[in-house]
Amino acid sequence: MSRGPHIPGFHLQLDDPLPIEKLVIGKPAEEVAELIPRVFNLCAAAQAEAVRLALGLPQIPLGRDQEIRREHRLRLAIILPTRLGMAPLPPERAALLAGMPEDANDPSGFENWLQSGRGAGAVLARVAALFAPGEACAELPLMQDDFAWGTPASGTPTFEAPAVDNSVAARQAAHPLMRYVFERWGPGPLWRVLARVVDLAQSAAENLPVSASSQGGWAIVPAARGRYGVRARHIGGVITEFERVTPTDHLLAPGGVLETSLANLPAQKHNLAPLLIDILDPCRPIMVQREMENA
Repeated sequence: MSRGPHIPGFHLQLDDPLPIEKLVIGKPAEEVAELIPRVFNLCAAAQAEAVRLALGLPQIPLGRDQEIRREHRLRLAIILPTRLGMAPLPPERAALLAGMPEDANDPSGFENWLQSGRGAGAVLARVAALFAPGEACAELPLMQDDFAWGTPASGTPTFEAPAVDNSVAARQAAHPLMRYVFERWGPGPLWRVLARVVDLAQSAAENLPVSASSQGGWAIVPAARGRYGVRARHIGGVITEFERVTPTDHLLAPGGVLETSLANLPAQKHNLAPLLIDILDPCRPIMVQREMENA
């Protein structure tokens, strides 16, 4: 475990990332394409697609969109209700989307959905009750452009992890319900949980962004937490360069969404920090303690 970013009021510890670049340099490209999704089994299909695109290998149908839907259903139906002290919800997509306003441009429809307790509206209502407008918010530049990975003007990603919002919420920020919640509550927990619901609906309608790649050896692929970026090169089928940037890398960047969200959590609600981290959903384990607590 390593020490996380310093945030007044908290001690954070993170699992050290695997030195994946060192593990794959010198290995056959096909072997690496099979290794990555086994090592990183969260969003395995998205990561396998990114590696294959970056390396110019033939694509194998791995069900990336189905993987996104499965991850959203698990979090909305099981993980978050459990953290919120609620009974699990039926995990079927239709059940989770029950009551979701048909007219997304009608704000009253969203309020009625929360009050109805139908589908994921019950989870959203509980989150809205715990986090007041403006609490635990993080307003950062959104990762909307597939090329915005450090130096977008050049047209080629740098594959760094600057303090930008590379999340499902960034992907769905233009949706009318998302805009309404952003204006009413801010870019906080409710906005981020709603993004999962909207993304689930959009993925069912096959409206997710497409992957991007180039002959320069890079690829960016949508996944359940945001977008994965991979840059890789091989000579004679043997890997010579490999870089990988995940939504969690952006989440944990100095001044990023995690740091900003926790900094904007009122002191009297610091006990909600573990729930907030569950909502932000890093793919690396994070231990959080309030400074007044003993280890």
